[in-house]
Amino acid sequence: KNEDGSFRFRDRLYEVWRTYAAEYAARLEKHGPNALKQAKKRALWQMYLAQLKDVMVLVLLAAALISGVLLGEWVDAGIILLVVLLNALLGVIQENRAEKSLEALKKLSSPHAKVRRDGEISSVPAADLVPGDVVLLEAGDYVSADLRLTVSAGLRVDESALTGESEPVEKHAETLPQEGDLPLGDRTNLAFSGSLVTYGRGEGIVVATGMDTQLGAIAGMLGGEGGVETPLQ
Repeated sequence: KNEDGSFRFRDRLYEVWRTYAAEYAARLEKHGPNALKQAKKRALWQMYLAQLKDVMVLVLLAAALISGVLLGEWVDAGIILLVVLLNALLGVIQENRAEKSLEALKKLSSPHAKVRRDGEISSVPAADLVPGDVVLLEAGDYVSADLRLTVSAGLRVDESALTGESEPVEKHAETLPQEGDLPLGDRTNLAFSGSLVTYGRGEGIVVATGMDTQLGAIAGMLGGEGGVETPLQ
């Protein structure tokens, strides 16, 4: 006990907890929630109207107006309008496909993760994970963030969503030579967000969350799909 009668262990516990809480809040603020970003979903008619705002489309519409009204070339005007409408339709199809793919990626993330914090194991929302957290894995779990494995007991992970490999990959905690230069499928001491643990158990330290993960990189490419030009463009 302290001189005032308070308990030293309790005071030390509170001090550790306050330090941890401050560190966690700082990391969460720096890296953001562990979630894939997605633009606000739009209706199909909104996507279609957005396609018609393109500069090229406006030029074609002006050309159709001149051809039809001023020159009387209604066939040419009709062809131009058909091209414009078909081009907009292709753009909507591309954008809608990208949105559906991104939604499918988000479903690969588990809503909760088992972590070891302050020596205790608890289940926390996956969105609350920050770099430095220790995550526990076992068969049937989806990996919630990119992890550097520290423990692996017969751990096998299905990474087909990322690499296309049909067979689960055996994981270990050993250091690899030239880790940064290895292809994704050969980084066997890492477990990637969105992959599924099929066998064994393991532990890993979170090294990347949200859009900084390998899954986030794919989501970022899908999010930019709307800017890809259509074949007609």
